[in-house]
Amino acid sequence: MKNIKLKVARVEHDLSQAELAKRVGVTRQTIGLIEQGKYNPTLQLCIAICKTLDRTLDELFWEDETKS
Repeated sequence: MKNIKLKVARVEHDLSQAELAKRVGVTRQTIGLIEQGKYNPTLQLCIAICKTLDRTLDELFWEDETKS
C-alpha cells in the first residue's frame, strides 16, 4: 500500500526525497520505496521521519482499515 501521507507531508515541507533522506540518515531510494509501499521502515526510522516532518506516527504510518 502506497504511503501517500508521507509524500504529502514531505512536499508540504518543500523537501525532495533526497533532502528528507539526508535529514534522517538513509538513501533517497529508501524514502522512495517507503512512499511506494515496497519497504517497511524500522520504528527508529519512522520516528526520525515523523520528527523531521512534524507529524505523529499515526498521521504518517497508521493504515486506516475502514478506508481499504
